Amino acid sequence: MSGLGITLLIFGSLFALLLMGLPLCFCMGGIAVGCAMTFWGPNSVYMFVGKMWDSVNNSTLVALPLFVMMAGILQESGIAEELYTTMRKCMGGLRGGLAIGSILISAIFAAMSGLSATATIALGVIAVPSMLKLGYDKRLVSGSIQAGGALGILIPPSVMMIVYGMIAETSVGKLFIGGILPGLLLVALFIAYIVIVCKIHPEWGPPVPKEERCSAAEKLTSLRTVIPPILVIVVVIGSIYMGVASVTEAAALGTFAILLITVFQRKFSWGSFGRTLKSTMVSTSMVVWIMLASSCFTAIYQAMGASGFIQQALLHVPGGKWGIFIVMQLTFFVLGMLLDPTGIIMLTAPIYLPLATQLGFDPIWYGVIFVMNMEMSYLTPPFGFNLFYMKSIVPPDVTMGDIYKSIIPFVALQALGLIICCIFPQIVTWLPGMM
Repeated sequence: MSGLGITLLIFGSLFALLLMGLPLCFCMGGIAVGCAMTFWGPNSVYMFVGKMWDSVNNSTLVALPLFVMMAGILQESGIAEELYTTMRKCMGGLRGGLAIGSILISAIFAAMSGLSATATIALGVIAVPSMLKLGYDKRLVSGSIQAGGALGILIPPSVMMIVYGMIAETSVGKLFIGGILPGLLLVALFIAYIVIVCKIHPEWGPPVPKEERCSAAEKLTSLRTVIPPILVIVVVIGSIYMGVASVTEAAALGTFAILLITVFQRKFSWGSFGRTLKSTMVSTSMVVWIMLASSCFTAIYQAMGASGFIQQALLHVPGGKWGIFIVMQLTFFVLGMLLDPTGIIMLTAPIYLPLATQLGFDPIWYGVIFVMNMEMSYLTPPFGFNLFYMKSIVPPDVTMGDIYKSIIPFVALQALGLIICCIFPQIVTWLPGMM
């Protein structure tokens, strides 16, 4: 069978099974086992054992449950409520101030958790009712919360970058540091959009009534709630940047720091801690199962000699290496509408990464650009995670159509940020180069 035939068979089967509603790990693992037994017999299944072991035999993987646990503690701790109260006091008097504040809080949460769901759900529950009650445009509310939440996979520590770094055999620490400036760039673009749109349409983001505003002294006093999160961020990112701790050690330090904060603030309870451990186990298990299944899937694809087909096809794309790069990014964007980002890494990395290296792209820069593309996948229909998180939170009068419309300008801004980082790669590479 030709490379084209094998590709159509394997990926056609994959998408058919996904459309039937089967979990991604079962789809990839089932196809791999089925193909191996069909073409080479039952004994061929043993080939997968070594691949599965190699995919998880990495000490960096220990950081994954620790960062997920950090996100769970944050969600249970009540820190989101305190930060939102502070933001309302400090920025509520500005047009669009609550939406701007939500973006800033999301960036803080992103720098402490590494997941998109943490800020989206936590802020959605707190901020959405408050902003809608004040008269904010429902699309601005929904879009800003979702876009802010998506920053969780770009601003370090990022669970997505841990998975990417392991598969690409690239420094996770440098990927983390490389994501800082692109993350801040997107924060600036989101805030600029909110400021401009609220200037054009003042009714979209009305300020808090004067009688509810705080004095300068009260604003300064409220800022003390920001100190503990900033300390956690400094501990995690600072220890990696200075070379004091590895990614795994920094994850342990960050988790311990957040636990101490919840204890000292008297917000720790064994019930919430138990829920955090359970959610950590579920989330980590899901990622590991996808890694195991995808290692089998890519192994069978390569064993059947088809991986070279896509590489050769890409080399014939017009426009040289940048033409190939654009096709890669379009592939990521389309797959992001349909698949889990972890699965996309597993599917494409064995094919695209050697070609990207061959073409001379910096692996850290390429990895951060990939994560920025995957950030859009959290907002793009039909299967963007944040779309469904938001629908579960908003009142019934905010329809799925409203949620879809709300993300259009923010996805465009994410694409703009990606393009800027492609034109000026130093935005990504400068800080890692200083490590």
